[in-house]
Amino acid sequence: MLFNSYLFIFGFLPVTYVVFWMLRNTTARYVWLTVTGYVFYGYWDARFCLLMAFSTLVSFSSGLGFLRWSDPTRRKLCLVVPIVIDLSLLGFFKYANFALRTTESVLRYTGVELHASTLDIVLPIGISFYTFHTITYIVDCYRGVIRPTRRFFEFATYVSLFSQLVAGPIVRFRQIEEDLDALGTGDRRKWLGRGISFFAIGLVEKVLIADTLASFVDPALAHYEGLSTFGTWMAMVGYSFQLYFDFSGYSTMAVGLGYLFGIRIPQNFNSPYKATDPSDFWRRWHISLSTVLRDYLYIPLGGNRNGTWQTYRNLLITMVLGGLWHGASWTFVAWGAYHGALLAAYRAWGTSWDRLPRDIRRMAMFVLVVVGWVFFRSTTFAMAAHIVGKMFTPASGALVPQPNLAMLALLIAAAMAMVGRNAFQLTHEYRWPGRFVIASGLAASLAVIAGFRSSPFLYFQF
Repeated sequence: MLFNSYLFIFGFLPVTYVVFWMLRNTTARYVWLTVTGYVFYGYWDARFCLLMAFSTLVSFSSGLGFLRWSDPTRRKLCLVVPIVIDLSLLGFFKYANFALRTTESVLRYTGVELHASTLDIVLPIGISFYTFHTITYIVDCYRGVIRPTRRFFEFATYVSLFSQLVAGPIVRFRQIEEDLDALGTGDRRKWLGRGISFFAIGLVEKVLIADTLASFVDPALAHYEGLSTFGTWMAMVGYSFQLYFDFSGYSTMAVGLGYLFGIRIPQNFNSPYKATDPSDFWRRWHISLSTVLRDYLYIPLGGNRNGTWQTYRNLLITMVLGGLWHGASWTFVAWGAYHGALLAAYRAWGTSWDRLPRDIRRMAMFVLVVVGWVFFRSTTFAMAAHIVGKMFTPASGALVPQPNLAMLALLIAAAMAMVGRNAFQLTHEYRWPGRFVIASGLAASLAVIAGFRSSPFLYFQF
């Protein structure tokens, strides 16, 4: 089920909202949000609800184990066993065929022919996100950062919360624990206006900005061989803004939906194309993922505590695995390695970089990010090499479809992303002009949804 669909906006959401606020008991609200989360998830494929339920039960049981046992050996088992189970499930569904294809390629390179059959596996939507939810919960319980909950449906609500279930943000239990505990005494009107405002802004980002960009970006990159240098840059800059507004739109709507039910979901984007260096970019882009990678991978590896070369190694490992988390493809690995190299380079020469004027650093960083998105978007290295070659070697060819509309859309997107304020920088307390703007954006988005088929979010594939 898509946030940007009439079924969700005029069916699922009103029913879920009305029943939730009619219930007066905390446990009843936990149960209701859990049930609606499974309905929301099961609308795509009900079979995978069992997979999420199993992961939830394993992780919840781990938390109970931490409460029961103080013995280090048993606590370590409560940490390792459920994480191994969660990662095994993720590895099978997401990476089994990738491992088979990679093994075939390596053996073929050594002269051995292996013809392994590709497994008929359907990737469950959102498995990467809810797996990280459960793993961060387990690790935080083990570290003593949080006290495990004894209420199963509170934990089930956390895992299956429909607003952030299939494309994030990656919300840690401790970030919403206070709101979950107070779910039974929440005030419906307290954050109602903020919730509607965030949801409307996110819907505009997705429907009016991202999908408009997609109308020329997708067909252009489907025929990337015929693009000129300028057309290639238009397509890749358009994709950079499409990806941002698509994912930011989802995350902003998720925040709005959380507010409607009294749950404050943290910010996931902070104007990333205003970044002036690689570190700044990752403090702004997909904040929930970058902080999870930092706290649960980079720092445990040693962070920057063991010398320069160990720091470079840790940065590269973290970003390569972050790239692989996005998808089972070597192009994602290359994208992660590219950003790992940028972070290492900035750590080595950041002092010189920081002496440059801010606007130059910002534009240079944007160009570096756009080049990185080539690997993220490409399905093969041949495609990536061709696009990068076109970007930096003058070549004739076609422009993107509807070039006039494309230029207008690019200018609007650039102004919003690189000059304007993001949703978290707004007060969300509007007078009549502001209310009119929000209402107009919402109405325009609904009109577009009515006239065209709702498009899925790009991060659903991850």
